Amino acid sequence: MELETGSKKHIVIIGGGFAGLNAIKVLDKNKFDITLIDRHNFHSFPPLFYQIASSGLDTGSISFPFRREMRHMKHVRFHMGEVKNVDTENKTVTTQFETISYDYLIIAAGTTSNFFGMKDLRDKVYTLKSVAEAIRLRNELLDRLERASITKSHERKKQLLSFVVIGAGPTGVEVAGAIGEMKRYIVPREYPELEKDDIKILIVEGADRVLRTMSEDASRHAREYLGHLMVDVKLNTTMVSYDNNIVKFADGEEVYCETLIWTAGITGEPIGGFDKSVYARGGRFIVDAFNKVKGYDDVFALGDIAYLESPEYPHGYPQLAQVAIQQARCLSENLNSGRFDKEFKYKDKGSMATVGRNRAVADLNKLHMYGRPAWFTWMFVHLISILGMRNKLTVLINWIWAYCTYSTSLRLLVRPTKYPYRGHWDLAKE
Repeated sequence: MELETGSKKHIVIIGGGFAGLNAIKVLDKNKFDITLIDRHNFHSFPPLFYQIASSGLDTGSISFPFRREMRHMKHVRFHMGEVKNVDTENKTVTTQFETISYDYLIIAAGTTSNFFGMKDLRDKVYTLKSVAEAIRLRNELLDRLERASITKSHERKKQLLSFVVIGAGPTGVEVAGAIGEMKRYIVPREYPELEKDDIKILIVEGADRVLRTMSEDASRHAREYLGHLMVDVKLNTTMVSYDNNIVKFADGEEVYCETLIWTAGITGEPIGGFDKSVYARGGRFIVDAFNKVKGYDDVFALGDIAYLESPEYPHGYPQLAQVAIQQARCLSENLNSGRFDKEFKYKDKGSMATVGRNRAVADLNKLHMYGRPAWFTWMFVHLISILGMRNKLTVLINWIWAYCTYSTSLRLLVRPTKYPYRGHWDLAKE
């Protein structure tokens, strides 16, 4: 397939995550005008959502406004909105606010939590797929610590401080480790009314080890680190229901839990206008080696939402940031050249996860690291990946301060209100 030559073509990109932003950076500004559509007006850094939830970082440290990033890109425009429908025949994208025409469409919308058919869980559990969800979990954690601190009943304290994490992938291990650090280091210092034993943290995994996509050494060390932080681990079992604060597992065991954190799976959100035949399992668009969506020459999908099989990955490429970034660059180079002669080949740069201070694991090709070296490597890789120099410096300062003092000033329980502010003067007039 060769692209038409002549005037600049208009590309619409749905989603400003790793894939969407990297596509914008590589696409030729002399050949394309670009419109980015996202439901939020900022890019965020998902690998550090758990640090917002555990009060390690504030939201502004890992978020960056799209308009600020694009202020020098005259060929790029940002439109906030949630895509409701795509008309592939007339080449239009419709949000709740407007309809936009395109010459080429790139879908990089990411994914949402997968509840595996248990739809009622959506309103009962805490997830970590957005900044807003991370803030919600942070408020819940702090609220429970405060309420438990003033509760006279010892049994009620234990009920308030019961936490279960479903899924022992990187996100599950990291959030469980973060709560474990609060239990081991923060509670004794700042909550004298509580005992560490009042807090129960359980992480549950259906496979036979945590971090099952990483090496066995990494899994073994990660489980050891979770033990250091007083986190219980339950393997080879799945959750079947959660009602009345009771988590029921497939093996028949039941556990009381008032805060259930769900990190067990992800799925794509279907976009109106596409036939079911273009979707694979998990709501992902079926694409070819050039990231063209099945049946289309002008619609592409990138990142978590794209499903591409290969001999190395017969069940599709892993839903990782590096896959999204590399796919975006490959597609952009093909679009820039005007012909599709470069197939996507994923270069695995490794994976890593942190379980807390000085506790991390990393599989970097043939190099396996754990402990403090892996933790510093994890910090460096994530630091350079964050957008904006101010954000990098803020995160670095927060990490250094927390490392030296075991403390942070971010444990603020702030909830939004739907009512306008009314001061004492306004109340006195009533």
